[in-house]
Amino acid sequence: MSKLYLVPTPIGNLEDITFRAIRVLKEVDLILAEDTRTSGKLLKHYAITTQMMSHHMHNEHKTVHSIIKRIQSGETIAIISDAGTPAISDPGFLLTRTCVEAGIEVDCLPGATAFVPALVNSGLPNDKFIFEGFLPVKKGRQTRLNILSDEIRTMVFYESPHKLVKTLGHFITVFGENRQISVSREITKLHEETIRGSLTEVLSHYTKNAPKGEIVIVVAGKK
Repeated sequence: MSKLYLVPTPIGNLEDITFRAIRVLKEVDLILAEDTRTSGKLLKHYAITTQMMSHHMHNEHKTVHSIIKRIQSGETIAIISDAGTPAISDPGFLLTRTCVEAGIEVDCLPGATAFVPALVNSGLPNDKFIFEGFLPVKKGRQTRLNILSDEIRTMVFYESPHKLVKTLGHFITVFGENRQISVSREITKLHEETIRGSLTEVLSHYTKNAPKGEIVIVVAGKK
């Protein structure tokens, strides 16, 4: 039966992919990839020869309906992002929603995503948490932070390395300098590290040591 598969891919270590994910990527008719050059390396590593097509935030509105028609005609299609689970701060939501609206079966495989290990590894409460992803770049950032100022659950954010120090400064203004946080970067990769402490302590660390790689920030909720 034709369907859409959402297939998580490794966020760093190529071994972090399930046997099922490899089988699905070999069996589907087409793989939608955020960047075919990046995904090509993964597919080559696992001897996956399935045809790929580019599907990213800049073209998904133009291609979504043609993809729906292909599935409706009998094809089974998988979507992957450069790393992690599709639709989590990556392309995939629009296609998933359109498939659901069209009555097409959607199957999301379990697998790699950056925020779960960062949250669990932080040592901060994880029985209840809120995932914020990337904050707005300019407009709406301060408004969103003001809303979160009274949040009692642990908060999880994604951030780029060149914006980390500035963002930590914003957090101090909103949450206070003693709020406990954990910053994980390069999860599953060779230079993986997690820095824990107060906002002031962690800001001081990254002011002296320029961060590199993918970053997840975990912030304690308000007591």
